[in-house]
Amino acid sequence: MSDSGSPDQDTPKRKIPVSWIWFFSTLLLCVVFAFASVPGALAQARDGLNPSTGQNDNAQRNRRYTLIIQQVFDVIQRHYIEEVDSKVIFEGAMTGLFNALGDPYSSFLPESDMRDLNDTTQGTFGGVGLYIHKLMVDPFFIEVASPIEDTPGWRAGINPGDLIIEINGEPTDKLSQDEVLSRLRGKPGVVVNLVIRRGEKLEFPVSLTRALIEVPTAKHAMIGDIGYLKLLTFTPMTAARAAEAINEFKQKNYRGVILDLRNNYGGLLNSAVDISSLFLDGGVVVSTKSRIPSENHVFMAQRETAVSSNIPVVVLINRGSASASEIVAGALKDRNRAYLVGEKSYGKGSVQQVYPLDTAAGFKITTARYYTPSDVNIDKIGIPPDRVVKFPEFTDADTEKLGRLINDNKIRTFINNNPEASAVQIEQFARTLEKEYSLDVALLKRLVRNEQYRTMIAPVYDLEYDVQLQEAVNILKNDNFRNLMQTTKTLKALQEEAAGEMALAS
Repeated sequence: MSDSGSPDQDTPKRKIPVSWIWFFSTLLLCVVFAFASVPGALAQARDGLNPSTGQNDNAQRNRRYTLIIQQVFDVIQRHYIEEVDSKVIFEGAMTGLFNALGDPYSSFLPESDMRDLNDTTQGTFGGVGLYIHKLMVDPFFIEVASPIEDTPGWRAGINPGDLIIEINGEPTDKLSQDEVLSRLRGKPGVVVNLVIRRGEKLEFPVSLTRALIEVPTAKHAMIGDIGYLKLLTFTPMTAARAAEAINEFKQKNYRGVILDLRNNYGGLLNSAVDISSLFLDGGVVVSTKSRIPSENHVFMAQRETAVSSNIPVVVLINRGSASASEIVAGALKDRNRAYLVGEKSYGKGSVQQVYPLDTAAGFKITTARYYTPSDVNIDKIGIPPDRVVKFPEFTDADTEKLGRLINDNKIRTFINNNPEASAVQIEQFARTLEKEYSLDVALLKRLVRNEQYRTMIAPVYDLEYDVQLQEAVNILKNDNFRNLMQTTKTLKALQEEAAGEMALAS
């Protein structure tokens, strides 16, 4: 039969009207669908589902939909036009399953994500101690973002900005970041051979022996007589490292503490409670509430604080402070133990549980919401600082100028030619850029300094350019802290004030 559907012209045959063709085709489809629907009808009857109303209890509905998912999986495997890896179907289905919840914090975790999460929650992993990222320009090598102090990579002298161009003889431009991580991490004691490119021409081999790497979680230093403690994340090690820092502050006769939680995305809830206990003498830190009774808890601070109540505390927060960071900031604020400086926090007021799967992947799912000591949930609201301090924001014109500056690549060229540039040299160069691009000189100096930190270990703090840290220091040195704390309000009081103002406005 030809493409037109008419009878073959060489062998005359009786013509069948088009209407009859459509009739028989429709009849055949109806028969097929009738037979295809029989298993579903039988399943409904077997599960006690009324086909006419679709009414059933949740358990029966769950069994029904689970069976359907399995059937669809089997159909894809048997009938799809091309053979599909079952792992691909599984991961796609799992991703869709959690996306359907509409909760950004409940998600399927592929093997690489599960590994990274395990590293954080366990606090240690076998590796060489390098933070890396994949270059997005040709050649697509791996760049070292930063070595972790006192690790094989750090002791070998690998610097931020160095390129890893080979791992065990294999070029990295064809490897994904996950593939590179899988080769760098693993059983301690195993040698990993790298080829490093530094600058345009210098290349050299480095042999690193994997060790047990502790996830960096805290940095500390003294700013005059003020102890500065920056928490990067909340792991099982965080409270111990923070306690060590506080003991060092005591030995140096500290008279105040700045707890920096900026850009700390969170971590373990228990770790947040332990950190709060360093500053609070007993009492509520946080509570969790859920539809599942076993997930309802009240977490209390331990007695005997590490930081005496007569030591003033300032907490730095910003939009990157989330989850466990907000538990600590909320507890210290509600308990009138600290003064908050910076910007409103992110607003993540939920608790997730992580479940491993036998495929080395896993998933995390929201099981409860947490509440501060004044019984407030800050989800999608955030924690406001007691004193707002923001970095200068860009106008549209500034953004355009900044884009031109970045595309001109002058800052990177300057640092490549002057990797150890002094503060005076940076000042002079920033003044030159100010004339050419009409941008704020303080911003330009910070951009140059940030580029310099790509080629060296960054200091614990940068008081010259960090306006929020400057304000925290000024508060502890110049303000009457006790009087200042009398002006603060609990999160509950602030929310009630806001609700009252809205009611009046309406």
